[in-house]
Amino acid sequence: MEMEISSVKMLYKHLIFCAVQRCRMADYLCRLTVKLTPFSRFGLPLVRISVSDTGVGSKLEDYQYLKYRNDPILANQWDGMLYLSTTSVSDSEIHNLNLNLKESNSAGTLTKLPSTAKNGAKFSGTEVSVSISKSLDDLLAEVTCFLQKMILLKVPKVVMELLVGGDDSLGSQIGSRILVIEGSSVYSPVESIKCLKLGLKDYVRKHQTRFSVGENLKVGTGVANSSGSSQGNSQVVEAVVIISEMSELVPSSCIREQDMKTEVLYFEDFVSCSIAQSSLDALTNINWKSYGLALRSIASHDGSVMLEWENVLPDFHIHIAIHCYHRQYPS
Repeated sequence: MEMEISSVKMLYKHLIFCAVQRCRMADYLCRLTVKLTPFSRFGLPLVRISVSDTGVGSKLEDYQYLKYRNDPILANQWDGMLYLSTTSVSDSEIHNLNLNLKESNSAGTLTKLPSTAKNGAKFSGTEVSVSISKSLDDLLAEVTCFLQKMILLKVPKVVMELLVGGDDSLGSQIGSRILVIEGSSVYSPVESIKCLKLGLKDYVRKHQTRFSVGENLKVGTGVANSSGSSQGNSQVVEAVVIISEMSELVPSSCIREQDMKTEVLYFEDFVSCSIAQSSLDALTNINWKSYGLALRSIASHDGSVMLEWENVLPDFHIHIAIHCYHRQYPS
């Protein structure tokens, strides 16, 4: 199934998605690292985005079905080149490849480079990198926000890390700064819905700074299952709704129109992504009045969905997270 890459954001989200699924297929603790490295080429400032993981080895199918959209904005930011290094535990070497997604002929997109010997070492992992013409600060802000939402899920058996570093104009090394190291360092049999509930509560406490939430959170959860084509690999849809109450110390004049809206945090297979149309339709068709709520509108922009309410009390805020995933990611 082809997937058309239309923006830099879509590109790095897909690279992270693939890395998470490789970690999910492993039966051990994995590390997922995203590194942003500024450098220059022919006087042009660039940023190398590198996504690496210690999960099972990569399959070329993860990238060969990607399609480069013929778009002038994307063309000015990315040359369509993708660099891949991968190995499995059973491999005796690390396979190095280049993919040129701008080439229309699929047979000409793949270039195999000399492999690297593992000298008897037993490990697996993948590193995929691309070079982007974009502001490091803007890119760093985007990726940080994206990973912070992923951390909400407490992905089992995965520790995530965000690094930024490189060489300055004088050639001296700029020390890498660890910006994010979180995740579930040990696999736990705790149900995913409990992790989603705990993650959303943490997210509310960290990001809703204008609300004194404390333990005054009203939490509701729901789970739905559907049988998959593979035995034992059903698809699960989980939802958590939290209502937080504003402290009486906050004057009503501080309440913004934004506080009457709810951003829906949507995830698929443990990665933040654009909301599926089926989930959007489900939100629209909910009988909100039976819960004492009146939905004024639903707005969707750039993959984010905002619900606007008519009758929410000014000292309350509603938070919603939805996660759709397969119990076993197909290998």
